[in-house]
Amino acid sequence: MEPGSHVWNCPFDYAEGLEFDPTLKRLLTEEPVARIRLPHGEGEAWLVTRYDDVRTVTTDRRFSRSAVIGRDFPRMTPEPIVQDEAINVMDPPASSRLRSLVSKAFAPRQVERMRVRTQLVVDELLDRMAAQGSPADLMESLASPLPLTTICEVLDIPERDQAQLRAHARTMMNVTVENRESAIRSKADMRAYFETLTAKRRQHPGDDLISALATARDGDEILGDQELTVMAMVLLITGQDTTTYEIGNLAYTLLTRPKELAMLRSRPEMLPQAIEELLRFIPFRKGVGIPRVATEDVELSGVTIRAGDIVHVSYLTANRDGEKFDRPDELDLEREDRTSHMTFGWGGHHCLGAPLATVELEVALRTLLDRFPELRLAQPAEEIRWNTTSIWRYPLELPVTW
Repeated sequence: MEPGSHVWNCPFDYAEGLEFDPTLKRLLTEEPVARIRLPHGEGEAWLVTRYDDVRTVTTDRRFSRSAVIGRDFPRMTPEPIVQDEAINVMDPPASSRLRSLVSKAFAPRQVERMRVRTQLVVDELLDRMAAQGSPADLMESLASPLPLTTICEVLDIPERDQAQLRAHARTMMNVTVENRESAIRSKADMRAYFETLTAKRRQHPGDDLISALATARDGDEILGDQELTVMAMVLLITGQDTTTYEIGNLAYTLLTRPKELAMLRSRPEMLPQAIEELLRFIPFRKGVGIPRVATEDVELSGVTIRAGDIVHVSYLTANRDGEKFDRPDELDLEREDRTSHMTFGWGGHHCLGAPLATVELEVALRTLLDRFPELRLAQPAEEIRWNTTSIWRYPLELPVTW
């Protein structure tokens, strides 16, 4: 059969705990460059699943993110999550300028300050959890409040506004069709909020990340007002919920694997390496994200992708590619083949907030294991309830005892 002649119907609705989506596994092994149909958007798209092909699509200038603007591209959610002016739909050199400015706000000195703040927040949350006593819901006690509190502290967002902003972000991530109008409203409301806030910080900069973004310079370059607004929005949306879910996913994975948990307790210095392997191994989302458009004909793994075609990549399958990772479907915290995982994306759209997310995961897990040496699940693993309505995969509650 000609590559691309068969179209795979891909609802990408698989949500069995943290088991790997069998459709994605089949695509990786049977047709690594395949034609797919997604739940929303016009027409069909290519899906690229192998590590090296994903790396090509995410770094080769012949694949454009900005070319998706204005197109009703195949996607997971009824309403596109992305803002048209956001950095995540820009191509170099425009995105390079922005990334250079934004990365200054994530310089090592700033990240170390974030680590100190994160530690204070974690200590306070775990003090409260210990005081309230066992059992506790780790999602409610630690995973949910930590990233939101940290990103809001780093962005200096008033406490009175935090719950509403979080609700907007969650509404935008919902995949159900009946949510579409709410998602459009949430996007507009959040944008209006950040337009006002960023204008204030531009006039009166403080000691926060938005002010750092507003005043960051690369030669004579600074962020424009619209760029600053959208960047602050992107940081809030991507800087809280995804880290919340990954804290839950990492904790669940360790609490259901006694051997790995015991190893980390006896060798806490292994934690940074272990987190990298957990991030590679855990399928933290469903399906695919923002696609690209081929600007000319390109051949990938013997398949010709035509100019104008929409191309999605799967970071999930790239992380499970047996040509890159020995025993790709095994969790091995002492893994020798340290090929970089793609959980934070790749190339010109690698997640700018990855340093902060990594700090939060490390501080949260290290402190949790240190403070609660007897920590364990308070109910059988098979009774844990998982999210099924979002693009993200995570436990709705994670009852623990100690």
